[in-house]
Amino acid sequence: MIRNVTINDAQELVNIYNYYVTDTIVTFDKESFTIADFEEKIDTISSQFPFFVFEENNKILGYAYGSKWRKKPSYDNTLEITIYLKKDVQGKGIGTKLYAKLIEALKNEKYHTLIGGLTLPNEESIRLHEKFGFKKVAHFVEVGWKFNKWHDVGFWQLTF
Repeated sequence: MIRNVTINDAQELVNIYNYYVTDTIVTFDKESFTIADFEEKIDTISSQFPFFVFEENNKILGYAYGSKWRKKPSYDNTLEITIYLKKDVQGKGIGTKLYAKLIEALKNEKYHTLIGGLTLPNEESIRLHEKFGFKKVAHFVEVGWKFNKWHDVGFWQLTF
């Protein structure tokens, strides 16, 4: 089931996220997060924007949320959206269900533009974004350094 995040979800969310920190280029964070870090993230984001988790058999398998794209007030109707799935559940439709719920909520809240930023290559995430009508609007070459290598970043945009 998909439900709103709670502060009690912090442990499971940090477990999901830290895999991507320590083992992948999906995020450019390099230091593992603590439960307190995620409690603060949950509190800050969920007080302003939709933040959902996908739960099955009392285990969180993924999460997705919207957040501020940039701080200047002219960007108030544009959000960045984020999704992370437990490493062993990709390809089971969970990301699609989470994104459908998140995008519907953001559209209902009258946001105008959604941005997804992806470290490249990342075919699974590209497919997910394009399934919902996102279009690639930018590609930055060698902007992130992780695991002793430069990585590209692409941005996908959906406008309502």
